[in-house]
Amino acid sequence: MEGLPQYADLIVRIGADVQPGQTVFVNAMPEHAPLARELTRSAYEAGAFYVDVRYQDPHIRKAMIQYAAEEVLTETEAWVLERVEAIADGGAVISIAGEAEPDLLADLDQERVGKARPLAAVKRMQQAQARRTVSWTIAAFPSPGWAQQVFGEPDVERLWQSIARTVRLDEDDPVEAWRAHTERLRARCVQLDTLELDALHFHGDGTDLTIGLLPESRWIGGGVRNVAGVFHVPNVPTEEVFTCPDRRRTEGTVRSTRPLALGGTIVRDLEVRFEAGAVVDVSASSGADAVRAQLATDDSANRLGEVSLVDGESRVGQTGITFFNTLFDENAACHIAYGNAIMFSVTGLDDLTSDELQERGVNVSSVHTDFMIGGPKVQVDGLTHDGRTIPILQEDVWQLQD
Repeated sequence: MEGLPQYADLIVRIGADVQPGQTVFVNAMPEHAPLARELTRSAYEAGAFYVDVRYQDPHIRKAMIQYAAEEVLTETEAWVLERVEAIADGGAVISIAGEAEPDLLADLDQERVGKARPLAAVKRMQQAQARRTVSWTIAAFPSPGWAQQVFGEPDVERLWQSIARTVRLDEDDPVEAWRAHTERLRARCVQLDTLELDALHFHGDGTDLTIGLLPESRWIGGGVRNVAGVFHVPNVPTEEVFTCPDRRRTEGTVRSTRPLALGGTIVRDLEVRFEAGAVVDVSASSGADAVRAQLATDDSANRLGEVSLVDGESRVGQTGITFFNTLFDENAACHIAYGNAIMFSVTGLDDLTSDELQERGVNVSSVHTDFMIGGPKVQVDGLTHDGRTIPILQEDVWQLQD
């Protein structure tokens, strides 16, 4: 696979921005071993103290969902939590995406599929990310099964070339290309912050959704700085600018514009209706039960924690490919996420409890699931406190001027 060492270097140096003396944690599946090995090499070259690679076999998870007791589905064993604590204490974590068998869990009880997550570990990692005590990034590795789902044939090389373009490996200097790209995204955040919007309105193609924003919300794009001042890029690729909505002020109906890959289940034609901030109805041509199970995980899973804007300049979108992988598909189109808020996009939250966050309009949940709602037929307008409407996206074109 030509360019794999350069890809690993990009993930290590731009994605996680591994620092000398740092411990690096890699989460992978067995099929991801070639990339995991290159990441290990690159991380040590960057000065990592130690690289810990953990392989997780989705067939093991399938057996648990099929046969384990109900309480086991959300259990976090002590040794798993110890690893998460080590990650949270200043580590860098690199997760590799890309299901080798995307429909592996499709024939299981979707309520159990939706529940099956180590909740304590998930919550601890969310806390570490919110407090920015960890550097993290997600990247992908192709496989025949994934390529089969995307192209109808197991053409791994074609999928690899598509991935390589989205992460700018086709540039003469991918690292410099990434720096210019992240600067452009950060400039868009400045534009949006300057507007001090009260809400966003998505409309068209069956969607009519208004999402209220918080006065303390700030737009994030390109990457974030951890508490040590290290700038890292959580998603490779990334094309989005995003912020935290007001959990109490989402109204209307939204239709997903792309399939959603949800832990081994593909959700198609998802439609969700909100009232007073909460999901009150869910429908889909497939996978609806998996979504409903996630929404029932806790009292706040059915409210929004993120709203994100992506325009037609997205390299992911320009491929014309539905990747059936959220890492890519969320960077092809505007999206929202139900569940936990992106805490670091809201100012003044460091010392607040979960109850205090909820009272301020910031959602707290063990769930965070993105689904795509944008495209050329969906217009996005900003709504100001004084009643003005400001076009932001029309026919996938960014409307705000520099």
